Amino acid sequence: MKALLLSLLASASLLAAAPEKLALEDFTDANGGKPGAGWTTEDGGVIRLTPGKGTGFLISKKEYANFELEWDWKLADAGNNGIKYWVANIKDAKGKGEWLGIEYQMIDDAKHPDGKRGGSHNSGSVYDLIDSAADKVLKPIGEWNHSRVVVKDGKIEHFLNGKPCAAVDTKSDAWKAALAKSKFAKKVGFAPGKGKLMITEHGDPCWIKNLTVTDLDAK
Repeated sequence: MKALLLSLLASASLLAAAPEKLALEDFTDANGGKPGAGWTTEDGGVIRLTPGKGTGFLISKKEYANFELEWDWKLADAGNNGIKYWVANIKDAKGKGEWLGIEYQMIDDAKHPDGKRGGSHNSGSVYDLIDSAADKVLKPIGEWNHSRVVVKDGKIEHFLNGKPCAAVDTKSDAWKAALAKSKFAKKVGFAPGKGKLMITEHGDPCWIKNLTVTDLDAK
């Protein structure tokens, strides 16, 4: 019986989804073309954003519903950036499309004007929806932070440097209330439960490394 149990556990571990490392070539620009010249890969696989060289957002080629996303990141002084998920091209009444999704905020809390607003505009927050924890551990500017997002069956968890910093169930009344008060309230189709990943670009230098995604729906 013990041997059978060990065999079953071993089989289960083999069936478990493995993390997939994401590189610059796993993304396109907003129009499906190559990333702008401002996006480059440095030694060690670090994805670097250098503003002013033609950048724009990075959109993943694949879509995800249930997943775990991990990465390390750092910003320049007073910088701002973010990673979005469940990203979809949402069209308005005139048919104009806009790439929108739920965002893990990465920002200089102390110096960037948006970061100074606190709450759902601070690092680790579900941007403009759910506040980040007041006791979160954010490294000084120029040092690497480690972030993790877990999305499973509509439940979202954000982690920063090993500690939980924001969470919400997108099927809950709390989510509906937060969405109604947010900038996304009138964006029909926002956060559809599945979508692409996006690395944003807000005109500030940013560095990302060790970016991995585990598709929890993979067989």
